[in-house]
Amino acid sequence: MNTPNANSVRIVVCVLLISILCAGVTGQGTDQMTGIKRFYETGLEKNGIVGSSLFLISNGEVVDHDCYGLARHATKQSVDENTAFHWASITKTFTAIAIMQLRDRGLLKLDDPVVKYVPELSAVHDPWGPIDAITIRHLLSHSSGFRSATWPWGGDKSWHPFEPTAWSQIVAMLPYTDVEFKPGSRYSYSNLGVVFLGQIIQRLSGDDYEVYIDKNILKPLEMYRTYFDRAPYHLVKYRSESFVISEAKLTEQPFDFDTGITVSNGGLNSPLTDMVKYLKFLIGDQSRNEVYEQILKRASLEEMFQPQIKITTTAEMAAPNGPDDKESVGLGFFIRQDNGRTFIGHSGDQNGFISHFFIRPQTREGYIVSFNTNAVDANKNTRRLDGELRDYLFAHFFKRG
Repeated sequence: MNTPNANSVRIVVCVLLISILCAGVTGQGTDQMTGIKRFYETGLEKNGIVGSSLFLISNGEVVDHDCYGLARHATKQSVDENTAFHWASITKTFTAIAIMQLRDRGLLKLDDPVVKYVPELSAVHDPWGPIDAITIRHLLSHSSGFRSATWPWGGDKSWHPFEPTAWSQIVAMLPYTDVEFKPGSRYSYSNLGVVFLGQIIQRLSGDDYEVYIDKNILKPLEMYRTYFDRAPYHLVKYRSESFVISEAKLTEQPFDFDTGITVSNGGLNSPLTDMVKYLKFLIGDQSRNEVYEQILKRASLEEMFQPQIKITTTAEMAAPNGPDDKESVGLGFFIRQDNGRTFIGHSGDQNGFISHFFIRPQTREGYIVSFNTNAVDANKNTRRLDGELRDYLFAHFFKRG
C-alpha cells in the first residue's frame, strides 16, 4: 500500500522529469528564436529602418513574433501587433485568388483571351499577332508582354499623379501601349496586367474590386482590420507611416494614400495579425477545411503554386552555365527553390513600404515581414536586408528535407 509520503515523492519526481524535458525542448527553441531576433534587429538597426514586424509560423501556428521601432516618427508611437502596414504588390495574390474563384464558379477560363472581358484592349498595338492571344493565364504569370508600370512614364514630374485614379485614364493610354514580347514567351513583371485582372473581377462579379475581395476573402478569413487604400476612421490610429532614406536623409512619404485604379495590384493595408490568418489559409489546415474550401478549393490553390514560367534576366541568359533555376512564377505567386525545398511567396514595394512572405505548405511553415522604411543609400539597403533575412530564415528556421 502506498503511503502519502511515497505518493508525494513520485509526484515531485514526475514533475521534475517533465520540467527537464520541457526545458530542453523550449531551450532549443528559445536559442533558435533568439538567434533569429538578433539577426533581424541587427539588420534593422544597420539599415536605419524606422519600424518593422516579423511573424514566424511553425506547424500552422505563430511560434514567435517581433515588433520593432516606430510606427509614427514624430509622436514616437511604437510598432505593435495592431500596427497596419501597406502590403503593396502582395495585394496581387488576393487578386489572383479572386480570379481562381471566378474560374471555379464557371465564369471564366484561364486560357480565355483577356480582350473577351476587357474589350478596350483591342486598341493596344500587338506586333506579335492578334490581341486575343493574350490570356488571363498570361496576366497571372506575368508573361503577357505588357509593360511593368501602369503609367508609361516614371512619375518624376511634379504634375504626374502618384497612380492613375480612374479606369478612363488607363483606357486613354491603350492606343499608345504596345506589347513588348510574344505573349507566353518569357517572364516580365507587369503591374498594368494586374489592373486588367481587377477589371475582370469587377465586370464578372458586379462588385467593386475592394468589395468583392472583402466579401469573398477577407470576411471569411476574419481579417476584420484589413482594408484597401485609406483607413477607416476607427483604424487610422493603427496605420504606420512610411519613409525613404536617400543620401543619408530620412523623408516621410504620403500618409494614408489612395492607390486609385491600381488597387488590385497594390492597395492592401493590414496588421500582421490579420496577414497571419491569410498565411494559414495558404498553408492549409484540416481543422478549418470547411471555411477554407468555401474560399477556394485546396486543389485550385495548389494549382496556383505550380510553376508556369521561369524567371530569367538578360544577364542570366548570357551566363556560361545558363539561367538560374531557383525562381519561377505560378498563378499569382512566386516559387523559389532552396536546397531541394520549394517555397511559395510574394513581395511588395511601394511608398516606402517593403514586405514579403514565404510559406512551405508541405511542412506547414512560413513567415511574413514588413518594413516601413525603404533605405536606398549604398550602405543602407532595405532590399538587401530583405534578401538576407529570407536566406537566414531559409537556413535557420525552416525544416530541412
